[in-house]
Amino acid sequence: MFNPDFESMPVTKLKELQLERLKWSVRHAYENNAVYKRKFDAAGFHPDQLKSLDDLRRVPFLTKHEMREASPFGLFAKPMKDVVRLHSSSGTTGNATVVGYTRQDLDTWATLIARCLSACGATEEDIVQVAYGYGLFTGGLGLHYGVEKLGATAVPISGGNTDRQLMLIRDYGTTMLACTPSYAINMIDFAAKQMPDFDFKKSKLRRAIFGAEPWTEAMRKEIETRMGIDAYDIYGLSEVMGPGVSNECSAKQGLHVFEDHFLVEIIDPETGEVLPEGSLGEIVYTSLTKEACPVIRYRSRDITRLYRDVCSCGRTHIKMDKVTGRSDDMLIIRGVNVFPSQIETILMEIEGVEPHYQIIVDRKGTMDDIEVMVEVEEAIFSDELKVMNALRDRITNRFRSVLGISAKVTLAEPSSIARSQGKAQRVIDKRK
Repeated sequence: MFNPDFESMPVTKLKELQLERLKWSVRHAYENNAVYKRKFDAAGFHPDQLKSLDDLRRVPFLTKHEMREASPFGLFAKPMKDVVRLHSSSGTTGNATVVGYTRQDLDTWATLIARCLSACGATEEDIVQVAYGYGLFTGGLGLHYGVEKLGATAVPISGGNTDRQLMLIRDYGTTMLACTPSYAINMIDFAAKQMPDFDFKKSKLRRAIFGAEPWTEAMRKEIETRMGIDAYDIYGLSEVMGPGVSNECSAKQGLHVFEDHFLVEIIDPETGEVLPEGSLGEIVYTSLTKEACPVIRYRSRDITRLYRDVCSCGRTHIKMDKVTGRSDDMLIIRGVNVFPSQIETILMEIEGVEPHYQIIVDRKGTMDDIEVMVEVEEAIFSDELKVMNALRDRITNRFRSVLGISAKVTLAEPSSIARSQGKAQRVIDKRK
């Protein structure tokens, strides 16, 4: 552990620390930000009324729409002279969500990333190749400073330049890779087709930390088998901090949420009702230590569940399941709720299918239709028609029996679906 005193703190002590920090965070937001003051006053809530962790339920939620409306600096609780860095979302679906960091915020963030790397088994002896995008996206710089905080060696290559990525893995003796899981698959395919002399299993690469998009256990197995590594899940949101909100440990049985810095709740995404531990729902975040841009009850739209167990790693912080998808990314096909991750799980279980796919949703008249385009292995695509038809029927039947939907399945030739150097575009919704 990077911070054993905090990461293995007894739960009763942890909750005491949370309450102490929650009182500070809520008051800090109320007294230093006009948006929060108006929200709290309108809800009839004052920080003095916060006596227990359960009292947080009296505080109104913060939504992404509100963050966008306040863009760029409307949710800051520190003057700009104290803000030393800005990050933001892409803003492709509206105003960009802008977040700021004080020097203390950046040190906290780097410490959390160092915890994540340590949880994966990394040490100061590791050489970590950071292939997340740098710039306004939080992934690249977030991982970079965490690597340095741990004392390991950072290789700041950013995303893209796949041939150079592979050369550096070989020449620098990279031991750990940080990128999106879809880009890892891209690297594997590129090496197989463009650099046949390159062999991941003969390199010094031993582990990877993947995040920025949902990925399934089937995808983990695919990457670990083909790269010969251990793959770990890192999770975060730019609105909350960036990567480093939670991370898998060596047990790979859920992600530990760093509760000394974040208070988490699970709510019903339709009603906003707080659900008990173990329930599947939308995860809500309250920052406990952020100075520049505190978030109080931020609705993430990410779907998961929270639970506590006795983990073999010794950490006591609550766990969250891998995110299955976002409530606003959920597809409703003829009355059936479907997440892209569910479709991926089915595809990855079928022999002959490659881990590259796209989901196209359209509306014909009043009915929604779904098409799943998936690449197949070269040998199958060039095989006789009956083999292709049999594979298509197998996929179609699995969708019907497991998900309860009828989908058009299109088998595509290898390398025909566009590759991503960052987050993969899995869904094309033509209804919008």
